[in-house]
Amino acid sequence: MKKQAPFMVIGIMMLGVVMRVPFTAVPAVLPDIAAGLGVSVSDLGILTSIPLLMFAFCSTLAPRLAAKFGLEQLIAIVLLTMAAGSFIRIFNLPSLYLGTMLVGASIAIINVLLPSLVAVHFPHKIGLYSTFYITLMGCAATLGAMVAVPIVAASSWQFFILLLSGAVVLALAFWLPNVRNNHRFDQARGERATSSLWKNKGALIFLLFGGLQSTIFYTEMTWLPTISQTIGLGKAEAGFLLGVFSMTSIPMSMIIPALLTRMKKEQRAWMMLGLSSLTVVGLLLMLIAPANFLLWMLIHFMLGVSTGALFPYMMLSFTLKTSNSQATAELSGMVQAGGYLIASVGPFLLGYSYPMFGSWLPLISVLLLTCVMMMWTIWMIEKEEIIH
Repeated sequence: MKKQAPFMVIGIMMLGVVMRVPFTAVPAVLPDIAAGLGVSVSDLGILTSIPLLMFAFCSTLAPRLAAKFGLEQLIAIVLLTMAAGSFIRIFNLPSLYLGTMLVGASIAIINVLLPSLVAVHFPHKIGLYSTFYITLMGCAATLGAMVAVPIVAASSWQFFILLLSGAVVLALAFWLPNVRNNHRFDQARGERATSSLWKNKGALIFLLFGGLQSTIFYTEMTWLPTISQTIGLGKAEAGFLLGVFSMTSIPMSMIIPALLTRMKKEQRAWMMLGLSSLTVVGLLLMLIAPANFLLWMLIHFMLGVSTGALFPYMMLSFTLKTSNSQATAELSGMVQAGGYLIASVGPFLLGYSYPMFGSWLPLISVLLLTCVMMMWTIWMIEKEEIIH
């Protein structure tokens, strides 16, 4: 175990790197991909929805697959699948869709299993290693989006996809030594627990939290640039503000897990409620703010800090609110499956706000209600010592 520890640390860090960037870096170069494939950009719009749908449909499979193959071995299989899926995206439109589905399914399983991996290998340093992979996830996603356009301009979109695929292959290379120390889940226990989770009030509230926080994040990520331009800001200003929104997740992912692991449940509740209230303030300001760049930068900063804290809180809570690593994976699978299914329809439906009503008021109002409901779920989650 001691000999494998360095590979486990590096492996978990590399998993953090590839948890988002293989698909989050692609939207920045959609026009280039569309031109290269001879299709319209609108034909590629579904590429941003496919991963979320795969997160929803595949998350519940992770605990059962871990019972069959073992935790470390399954991660190796998933990384191989992700690398293959990412690579085949360069050939044509059908392979682009298929490859995106494989990438999304692979990331869904990693999403579920990473909290369990940390709990198994570093039970006394959960906050530290959760900070590692969540921070690297944010850094890689931000860097990927920033370099996508210049790399494609200097080479081709296919070359950029190959670079993303190479990052997954590198993660697999670092992970392979960990396969020798394979942990298996109890399959019979997992089937019973999965069934009982759907009757567990705490787990259902957690699922609702997952859906609500994901809806807020993906709706804001999708529509903030359009809202900024609608009120009178320029395209370049709107793009910069979205960068502010995204970048704030990096320091939050570094701070939140370490703080939460040192707190009692009541303290965690009040801290997360306080951070969530920044979304309420930011959304209310959006209703009255003039086209002032500095004011809208403050709004984006508040929204970014709030949503940037919620994802690491969710990932860490999978471990804090469960009794063992298998229970962590089961709760994680259930919450992420239901949560991402909710989130996959939110941004799409709420996007009709402006065309239908000539105003962003309905979208902002729904987000305000969503945030208030989410804050209630946080309070209810932290009333429970152990959910599963």
